[in-house]
This record gives sequence, structure tokens and C-alpha cells, in this order.
Amino acid sequence: MKSQWECFLQNLGVWEGSFTNFSPEGTLLTDTPSHLSLEGVNNNQTVVLTLSRSGGDDVIREFSSVGGGLLFFENGSFSEGLIQLGPFSEFGAELAFVHENRRLRLVQLFDKTGNLSKLVLIREHLARSPVTERPPLQINDLLGEWQGQAVTIYRDLRSPDIYSTTLKIQLDDTGRLIQSTSFGDRTITSTATIKGSIVLFDQDPQKQVQVLLLPDGASATSPLKVQLRQPLFLEAGWLIQSNLRQRMIRSYNDKGEWVSLTLVTEEKV
Repeated sequence: MKSQWECFLQNLGVWEGSFTNFSPEGTLLTDTPSHLSLEGVNNNQTVVLTLSRSGGDDVIREFSSVGGGLLFFENGSFSEGLIQLGPFSEFGAELAFVHENRRLRLVQLFDKTGNLSKLVLIREHLARSPVTERPPLQINDLLGEWQGQAVTIYRDLRSPDIYSTTLKIQLDDTGRLIQSTSFGDRTITSTATIKGSIVLFDQDPQKQVQVLLLPDGASATSPLKVQLRQPLFLEAGWLIQSNLRQRMIRSYNDKGEWVSLTLVTEEKV
């Protein structure tokens, strides 16, 4: 196992891309070009992050360790966010994939009343490498059966769990989406309404979960409202190739505490 610091170093380089803001309904609000440098200094004992966005001030952060609300996978993919959901406070997290010369990052933000307020999609590629982007995600891209492997890492850094997964997505005669997820010996089946780029899992009006289909093969899965004393998860997906997809899930328990992070790599069969 690599250390968390070694996993972080997988992100070194100069990343060029854009920050795209979306409303909770998927309306594109703003798109801002970005230039982000992650530079290792002192034999990579320290990492300096410099983010420049047109029209804004530079952001500079220095890291000599990682932890808190931040966890990395072996390939450099990571998530950073709040470790506790609290009453009357804003809430959110970033879920970030690294694949070859590209990164795809998604930030989900909730306001002080717990409602989903904004999504930021960050698409980046290493400087001087070819820019390749997937088309916006469509329902048809997801239909079928996906088999994969999941790795779950924990805040307390105990040994990761590794297990196989199956995801089946189909449409019924009325056009409703039926999703069946199996991991380990558990299977969860749920149904959703499709309206444009929004897939709404609305079986329980009190716990509605929305999947937003986004550019570059991305998807954002969010509760429409985060609620105290209820377990919750935030999920991002990335269709890297037509038959290869990754999903990342950040899970909180019923006390609002962040407990784990899962990365699923799945292929269409």
C-alpha cells in the first residue's frame, strides 16, 4: 500500500482546464478557464498548489501532510470535504478522478437549510498533453450491465475493503429507469423518473436523490436535501470510455460523520 502522501504525489504537474458552475437543475451558469500547478519541493516533502482563474485572484496552498477531510486512492483520485454535517451550516465536498493525463473533479455544495445549491465541474488535462473530452453523458450510455471492483478506504486508515460490484440499469415500458446495484451479498433496487438531463430517484418523497448528467461523461449524484440524523452519500461518476466508468462515493453515517470513501471501476459486459 502506498502512503497517503505518495498517493497525493500522483497529482503533481500543471493542469489546464476550466471550472464550470451549474445550478441544481443542471443549467450552465459560468465557465472559467483555469491553470493549476501542483509542484513538489524539498524532494517532494512539500507540495505547493497554485490555482489561477481568469478574472479572479490566485489561490496558493502549501501541503506538508494530508488528512482531515481529505483521502486519496492509489491512483491519485481523491475526495476532500467537510467531515461533519452540522445544523444551519453549509455543507459540501469535492470528488476527483485521475486517469492518465486527465482529471475530472466535481464539487457539490448545499446551503444552510440543507438544500443542494450549486455544482462545480472541473475538467483538466496535463499541460502540453492532448485534450480529449467525452460528449455529455446520456441515459443510453449507462443502460446495460456493469461489472466492477470497489475499493473502500476509511478515515481511520484501517485496511481497505475490496469487493466486486454489479450495476444493472434499464428502462421499463413506461420509460422509468430501474437500477439494481449489487456489492458483496447485498442488492439494492430503485427506480427513477427521467426528465432531460435529470434522473430523479423519487420513491421516497422525503429522501429524493438526483443524478445530473453533465459534460465530459460526468454525473453528479446528490440528495436534493441533506438531513440531520440520516445517513447520506455524495457520488460522482465519469464515463472514461464507452465501456469503462468510474464512480466515487463519499459516505456519512446517521450522526453526520464522514466515515468512508469508495472508488468503483466498472466495465460494461
